[in-house]
Amino acid sequence: MGRAFEYRKATKMKRWGNMARVFTKLGKQITIAVREGGSDIDTNPRLRVLAQQAKKENMPKENVERAIKKATSRDEADYKEMVYEGYGPHGIAIVIETATDNPTRTVGNIRSYFNRHGGSLGTTGSLEFMFDHKCVFHITKKEGVEIDDLELELIDFGVDELMEDEGEIILYGEFTSYSAIQKYLEENGYEITTAEFERIPKDLKEVTEEQRASINKLIEKIEDDEDVQNVFHNMAEAEE
Repeated sequence: MGRAFEYRKATKMKRWGNMARVFTKLGKQITIAVREGGSDIDTNPRLRVLAQQAKKENMPKENVERAIKKATSRDEADYKEMVYEGYGPHGIAIVIETATDNPTRTVGNIRSYFNRHGGSLGTTGSLEFMFDHKCVFHITKKEGVEIDDLELELIDFGVDELMEDEGEIILYGEFTSYSAIQKYLEENGYEITTAEFERIPKDLKEVTEEQRASINKLIEKIEDDEDVQNVFHNMAEAEE
């Protein structure tokens, strides 16, 4: 198993939290996708994947339709995707992805979380070098398809890691290869159940249990903010 997969296994679904948070996150992503590519699911690849993902997460169809309608309304505020970076307690690097209709409010909140929990908000881009930015696809395994053969085929489209887990095939590729990978999968009849972006730390930092507790307080506070979509960090997971 590769580094990306092991990191994912350790943090699986941690950022998404409860169902209400999942629906809020998907609703914002759908709104952004519609604003960027239109409301027609047949001509908007990103919206197409998000609709499938919403179905997998049991998000009610009316919630999806409401998010699409909201995106096409001129009266609705526009969401901006903003990334914030900083150091938590004990030098842990933290990258926060947000979707916000008020960046001033969001950055103020994020800064206060860092300040109150022994960290400091940095400048945008200051921690990018510490993480690999990847696209991640979960697809339903097809009958008669060998994993090794599929991996060889997808290397040319930007996939650099592929594995099977719990009946799904998971693909990791370069951030810039998202569109090419999605196009290949759809044209070859693969069902995409989720498609996301992840930031995989290049190196993990070991901490004590006491240090972990203080770092987790900050991470949990950030994750509770309704503008926050994802939180990535380079803290090593506790050994079981």
